[in-house]
Amino acid sequence: MEAILALLLVASGAFAAWLLRRAWRAKPGAGAGDKFAGWAIIVASLVWPAFVMGPTLGPFVALAAISTGALGLVSSGVTFRKAKAARAGAGRDSLAPEPVERPTTAWRTTLRWLLAGPIGMIAAMAIGIAYSVWVPGEPQTRLVIGGLTVPVVWGSAMAWTLADSRILRATAVLVGTAIFGFGISILRGFA
Repeated sequence: MEAILALLLVASGAFAAWLLRRAWRAKPGAGAGDKFAGWAIIVASLVWPAFVMGPTLGPFVALAAISTGALGLVSSGVTFRKAKAARAGAGRDSLAPEPVERPTTAWRTTLRWLLAGPIGMIAAMAIGIAYSVWVPGEPQTRLVIGGLTVPVVWGSAMAWTLADSRILRATAVLVGTAIFGFGISILRGFA
């Protein structure tokens, strides 16, 4: 029964998206009826499942199914075009830009490796610990969220240090972040 209702919601999401797309492509002032009908179908499709499936499951399934139907309609209009020719003399085969040509020496390579690895990890840990110490709430929740932020911040620091051509700026920011994060954590303590 739920599968049939979900398919009905997917179809209503696709139909509402089709009406809205038609209204937005129409000349100014001509698509008001389609726009109203599209939004009315979306609102009705969000409300009626609460009565059929329950007040918790109904809106959840409706949001997922309506979005899936709209995404299906939007993705059905995707066209793949060949990439434009690169500028004269560039001769690139991919759309990704080449990394910045920068002078590389042994100490720059070593420092970049240290920044992307251990120094970036220490700065990420400082941010995660500072979050766990300073944000109000249950200690378990603070520890979990603080621990989950560490890999995200570490990955961001890694990507930034490898892409940035100014290595001393990255060094200053990551070392400063580590010192600041651990410093404010020590001042507060885990209460």
